[in-house]
Amino acid sequence: MSQHAQPESHATPPESADPAQPSPSNIKRWRQYLADERAEAAVYRDLAQNREGEERAILLALAEAEGRHEAHWLALLGDQAGKPKRASARSRFLGFLARHFGSVFVLALAQRAEGRSPYAKDPNATAAMAADEQIHEEVVRGLATRGRNRLAGTFRAAVFGANDGLVSNLSLVMGMAASGVASSVVLLSGIAGLLAGAMSMGAGEFISVRSQRELLAATRPTQVTLAAAPQLDLEHNELLLVYLARGMSREAAEHRVAERMGLLPCDCDPSLSLQPDLPEEEDQHEAVGTAWGAALSSFCFFASGAIVPILPFLFGLTGVAALVVAGALVGIALLATGAAVGLLSGTSPLTRGLRQLAIGLGAAAITYLLGLLFGTAVG
Repeated sequence: MSQHAQPESHATPPESADPAQPSPSNIKRWRQYLADERAEAAVYRDLAQNREGEERAILLALAEAEGRHEAHWLALLGDQAGKPKRASARSRFLGFLARHFGSVFVLALAQRAEGRSPYAKDPNATAAMAADEQIHEEVVRGLATRGRNRLAGTFRAAVFGANDGLVSNLSLVMGMAASGVASSVVLLSGIAGLLAGAMSMGAGEFISVRSQRELLAATRPTQVTLAAAPQLDLEHNELLLVYLARGMSREAAEHRVAERMGLLPCDCDPSLSLQPDLPEEEDQHEAVGTAWGAALSSFCFFASGAIVPILPFLFGLTGVAALVVAGALVGIALLATGAAVGLLSGTSPLTRGLRQLAIGLGAAAITYLLGLLFGTAVG
């Protein structure tokens, strides 16, 4: 038995024959991990340079964590670390964005990168490292959400305005061209659609956002109770109802009433009730955006989108050639706006871009068919 078993003891896979000598495939993989960790740490440090306070501390802490992961791969590689390897294309792209552009897109991409970490399935990564990457995804998600909230209102108006301009004016141009009218009429129709749509979008966004902010402001409690409390009847007053209506529990409301009536000590400043409309230190409705910002964004971006389908006609193209060029230009623009939404939402830019493309060109195709039918019927 021993004579037959002895050869089996030498049939060890090459990678585990000498634990001190990792296989070439392991060395290649570890060096790539090392390069990516260094690049990701640099991204977080670059972002931290443009941040202050808590956000800066969070980003530096993320960079420090990536440094711990870097140390792990350095320890495994030992003398095999060699010259610094180039980071992956994704990590280099993140670094470029972090150095030259705003942090919202960078954090959205970083969120996706952290969520796709291979450490959970890599036997050479520790369980703590895999857990770190999962936590990092949530940390970056939180930071990205802050950035999205800061530009949500204006960005929403901009993206919707651009897409509406692209799709509506392409559909208008395609429908008019299919009906058989002259190219000059198609061009005039496109310009009219641009101006009418941009004015409509701007006015609509102004009214929408202004109304939304006014509704939010109307729900903000005033400090009138501070001024009225000294004059209330101690036995018969509705102050308790005020706090119950605001959603406080009865116990908390009774305690607040006792403070307002002077039965319990209170550090409230009655002078606040004389100026209930003082601006707050922080805009509580920043996610809604400003009415003028939303209106101007909608106007400009609708116009910038609506001008794309009429560019071929402005440069003298006519007929099918003009429609093909218009469709191609609008398709590129739809892919770009869809990809931007995908980046900010932390989803696939390609998927969002293709969805925008399918919806936009689908609407234009339907309008073109309707124009054909209308032109045939009228003709």
